[in-house]
Amino acid sequence: MKHPSSSGRKASPRQVERPPHTGISMNVDNAEINHRIEEKHRLVPGKSALLVIDMQHGFLDEGASLEVVAGRSIIPTIRSLVDAFRAKEAPVIFTEFVYADNVPCLRGDPFGVEHLPAKEGEPTGLEHPSSNCLIGHNAGEGVESAETVEALAPLPGELVIQGHTYDKFYGTPLDLSLRSQGITHLVATGITTDVCVSGTVISGTTRDYRVTLATDGVASPFPDLHDAALKLLAHKFARLKTGEELIRELV
Repeated sequence: MKHPSSSGRKASPRQVERPPHTGISMNVDNAEINHRIEEKHRLVPGKSALLVIDMQHGFLDEGASLEVVAGRSIIPTIRSLVDAFRAKEAPVIFTEFVYADNVPCLRGDPFGVEHLPAKEGEPTGLEHPSSNCLIGHNAGEGVESAETVEALAPLPGELVIQGHTYDKFYGTPLDLSLRSQGITHLVATGITTDVCVSGTVISGTTRDYRVTLATDGVASPFPDLHDAALKLLAHKFARLKTGEELIRELV
């Protein structure tokens, strides 16, 4: 069989070298864009809430099958933000990633085999079924527990969202809770920057919330993906600020 000649194919566009992308439209002055971002995203009293995303034993405890070592270093920043929001009587909302046998979504198979029930007599740990963040009949305990760590423990009455996916808005009452309280601005913290934090921030922006990411209040086990996620989120989805800057702004 005769193959079509290359001359008969539609020519692909010529690749043109472009300057590095700054994350800001080159058609508008950077100072103007930055001013508008600050103006639109600055925290508003009575309309701002703090999200603490997946700061739970199954990701933070030493020896957990999905341990995020870097996650322990951001606890002080998040704790300071939690205290500041509570002092202003502003909502603090916690999320916990959970897996359940009766919700066998992709997060457990194939992307998170660690969440599958541990098999008696079989090895556990990274890349093995370990009951990590499993709830229900075979719930993981100790280092694999889905509960928020004690250093950031929710107070009675504070909302704890249990979500089965990387996006903590999907399939949960998070959006309804925020809207019913008149919340329009969010501060996002937690783990991991490149997965659940990114998924939730993008979902929040899609729902028209003004989202600010606390850069020293998020972490990932992969530094390169952490940095890439910050660049991506800053490009279209969130304002970036340190925890200290946000506390000053809240006051």
